[in-house]
Amino acid sequence: MPNGNLFHNRAAPASGERFDTLLAHGPLLIERIVSSPRIVQQEYCQQQDEWVVLLAGEAQLQVAGERRTLRGGDYLFLPAGTPHRVESASDGALWLAVHLYPACANSTS
Repeated sequence: MPNGNLFHNRAAPASGERFDTLLAHGPLLIERIVSSPRIVQQEYCQQQDEWVVLLAGEAQLQVAGERRTLRGGDYLFLPAGTPHRVESASDGALWLAVHLYPACANSTS
């Protein structure tokens, strides 16, 4: 059974965000995300549901046309098909993202 520490090696990248897979099991994917204050804005509109919590730092997001401010401890649920993007983040903002894919997405038949 794998184990680790969310706070190990959490230095922010020079720009953008770093996505570290912590667990990929069937339709479940858990990622740690570390943000730089030099965000490359990219809109996401994913096929999977996502629950995300900001563990440390602050961030501004655009979610379905609405600006959202998150601070350490804040979380939100992004249903599949919800357009969203990170507009800004503090240096080293630390996230935990839980993605739940449709069951048939990982089917091999």
